[in-house]
Amino acid sequence: MHSASANGFPRFRPLADRALLVEFGEEIDRRIHDQVLQLDAALKAAPVEGFIEAVPAYASLLVCFDPVVTDHASIEANVAELVARGVAVAKTDAIREVEVCYDSDLSPDLQAVAEASGLTADQVIEAHLSGDYSVFMYGFAPGYAYLAGVPQKIQRPRKQTAVRGVPAGSVVIAGPQCLVTTLTMPTGWWIIGRSPTKILNSEATERPFLFDVGDRVRFRRISRPQFDAGGSYE
Repeated sequence: MHSASANGFPRFRPLADRALLVEFGEEIDRRIHDQVLQLDAALKAAPVEGFIEAVPAYASLLVCFDPVVTDHASIEANVAELVARGVAVAKTDAIREVEVCYDSDLSPDLQAVAEASGLTADQVIEAHLSGDYSVFMYGFAPGYAYLAGVPQKIQRPRKQTAVRGVPAGSVVIAGPQCLVTTLTMPTGWWIIGRSPTKILNSEATERPFLFDVGDRVRFRRISRPQFDAGGSYE
């Protein structure tokens, strides 16, 4: 088995009979995520024998393979070589804009975040708009893109109890993470606004999601009339 570096990473974990989880750390950190993207890019550029696909997360990459063609030991050896070799990742120039309205009926947790942070609601909005966001991974629901980059001063831990029936388009935060919900669903994150921007296009075959992992995201505030009209894209 491949030996880990002094800090214990990368760490290799076999999953079932057809996947290998490569862990680079245990935190939401851009430097760690850059290593995830580097291995993802290396596998795309030079796929190892039996490789099927890779799924990036915050601090790990799931490497899926065909167990008829190869096995965990061979995949780990090949992947470890790619990790050691490294590969330069071309930073995406894509900046995706997401519009958001912060009116009180669309942001039921905005005031609570403000009070917990020692800020006014307007200061929370200003902080949220100033965040340096990028897409780190996709989650369990279609188009559910997890962004990192929420400013420290408005970061809040998840709620102890989830709220049901949260509308699609809700802009939610928890810790350093932010996302825009694409379906009506429960969440334990803090709802601070709502967006009319279409992130999930279930009818598209080429590009069903607005974001790619690695894209930067910028939030832009819009008025209630603009929100009610479905957004403004001038």
